[in-house]
Amino acid sequence: MMQNPRITYKEEAIELLAELEGSLLELEENPGDSEIIGRAFRCLHTIKGSGSMFGFDDIATFTHEVETTFDLIREGKIAVTAELIGITLSACDHIRSLLEASDGGAAPDKEHGESLIASLKKLTGNIADPPPAGSSEYMDEPEQKASDIPEASDISYRIRFRPDRHILTTGFNPILLLNELRGLGPCKVVAQINEIPPLDEIDPEACYTYWDVVLTTNHGANEDVCTITVDIIDDGEGADEEEPVEVRLPNHKKLGEILVEKGDLTPDDVNGALSAQKPIGQLLMEAGVVDPGLIESACAEQEHIKELHRTRQANETISTVRVPADRLDTLVNLVGELVTVQARLSQMAALQNQPEIIAIAEEVERLTENLRDNAMNIRMVPIGTTFNKFKRMVRDLAEELGKNVVLETVGAETELDKTVIERLNDPLIHLIRNSVDHGIEEPDIREAKGKPRHGTVRISATHSGAFVLIRITDDGAGLDREAIHNKAVAKGLISPDVEFSEKDIFALIFTPGFSTAEKLTNISGRGVGMDVVKRNIEALRGSIEIESRKGAGTVITLKLPLTLAIIDGLLVKVGEGQFVIPLPIVQECVELTPVEKAGSNGRDLAHVRGEIVPYIRLRERFLIKGQAPQIEQIIITGACTGKVGLVVDQVIGERQTVIKNLGKLFQYVEDISGATILGDGKVALILDVPKLVEAEVEVAQGTCIH
Repeated sequence: MMQNPRITYKEEAIELLAELEGSLLELEENPGDSEIIGRAFRCLHTIKGSGSMFGFDDIATFTHEVETTFDLIREGKIAVTAELIGITLSACDHIRSLLEASDGGAAPDKEHGESLIASLKKLTGNIADPPPAGSSEYMDEPEQKASDIPEASDISYRIRFRPDRHILTTGFNPILLLNELRGLGPCKVVAQINEIPPLDEIDPEACYTYWDVVLTTNHGANEDVCTITVDIIDDGEGADEEEPVEVRLPNHKKLGEILVEKGDLTPDDVNGALSAQKPIGQLLMEAGVVDPGLIESACAEQEHIKELHRTRQANETISTVRVPADRLDTLVNLVGELVTVQARLSQMAALQNQPEIIAIAEEVERLTENLRDNAMNIRMVPIGTTFNKFKRMVRDLAEELGKNVVLETVGAETELDKTVIERLNDPLIHLIRNSVDHGIEEPDIREAKGKPRHGTVRISATHSGAFVLIRITDDGAGLDREAIHNKAVAKGLISPDVEFSEKDIFALIFTPGFSTAEKLTNISGRGVGMDVVKRNIEALRGSIEIESRKGAGTVITLKLPLTLAIIDGLLVKVGEGQFVIPLPIVQECVELTPVEKAGSNGRDLAHVRGEIVPYIRLRERFLIKGQAPQIEQIIITGACTGKVGLVVDQVIGERQTVIKNLGKLFQYVEDISGATILGDGKVALILDVPKLVEAEVEVAQGTCIH
């Protein structure tokens, strides 16, 4: 069913507004960059043109006025200023409010829109306005999107690299040049060894090999020749360098044509060899007119051009489809059910022990795993879409607070499940606002401390196994350990007699209602937010840690799973109950013998590879009745506080785990993050290891730090 064009326009307009805001913030830092100006103009032109087409006349009329200003900027008639950027950003907000109003939202402030237009006209002065929207001058020029701008055309080059015989004695490595060529585009390299002499005549320091290269690239090309400079120390004989020659080929050429073009043989040689009814390559080698290495080189070039043509044909057919998010959710849910059924089939096949059924079960398992991975990849989106939203927020917030703050982002291409990214937005907003408000000092204070007047907030994202680490770093004042400790004692959260680590002290800021701010502002200081941040991160099965140095800044690290739907888990058994431990945090499994128990003197500690590792007995933690086996198993996990072991009766093995929510009735159950259905229909609980460890630490300390 075709989606309503108006809905499609709204979705695209929201994306264009996000791109426009990003371009404006870049333009503020680089006012003379014509490429950024053109990108911003194209966004405005597309919003205006498509809005007029689909009946959003109010948006088209308003956007036309903004577009007029950027058309003058493109022509160099007015300059980009901070005031202009600020007005245009406010115009983006107004366009967004017009879009929301079309969905039944609150009516936008018409006077505000008119004041924005008046401000823009004041900046443009008496410069003549371009023709109005819909005039012939604009209609004659077809709308062009950024993706429609043609890239430099690819050109194929034929290169024979024959270095000087003594090049190796100079320290030059020919392989470095060949690798550099490979980095320019699709490339095939064939080494020619026909000039290598007999073993008793070889000079071990000489280079007898030369290389034939066919390269397709749009780098470094002029009309006819791609010039490659190689620094070679000449010993007097001179290096025999051949310039790369452009190969203007159709889809492919015959082998004989390629060899003739390269000068490796003459047309007469080819015609003479063609009298025999054999493949041309074999004919030429049998005729003794060409070395086998040269035949291999020509074949490589022929195959390269064929592959290039096939790739271009495939790329021409590639397209994208906009799919509603709920359809993806339905697909993932169905894949989850399929994983459960597949586990049941595998278990039944093992019980039946019939080779035919086992073979079918293994094939279904392979297909299910591939389908699961593909379904998960469809839901993965770059986190940069979220990062870009914060640039505008930091700019506006710094202006409101009278601070100078620069936001840096790293790892925008890092991908996460779309559900994780959606639910991560609010926690990140809280953390970044706190960094700007509490962390970054005012410019005069920073200057007095010997720091730059502008503060820096940095957001980075990196993959770490099955997790993504997101770090919010600032170079501000840092956390005051003593102030936090004193405030916690005053509130009765901790005892003044108990010694706490710096990590535990910093964790106090996640306590509901806790704040060390001396004054209340519209931004922070009311003790609301950080406890919500922690709760939201833990709801995503993630963890949050704080590192800080007074006067030097703060680093907040979020550790989040790549996906929330299906995970790999380790199935274990305690008594009659079965539990799943997320596999990414499992490091190893070791035995807990009676000798080991006796050697710990009643303490829950085990010696593992020279380390002392504390462990938690799940039988005692969950009050499971029955006698533990003589030899138990310890699952060593990498929890947020370091290595921690979980003692179980038996390790069953790895399982693909489809996560099911426990429901509202069990929403306050501690230590459990969900459940899964096993192949035999039984339910296994999924352990929330970080919470389990945290609860044990609190019990051991006799405190309650949240």
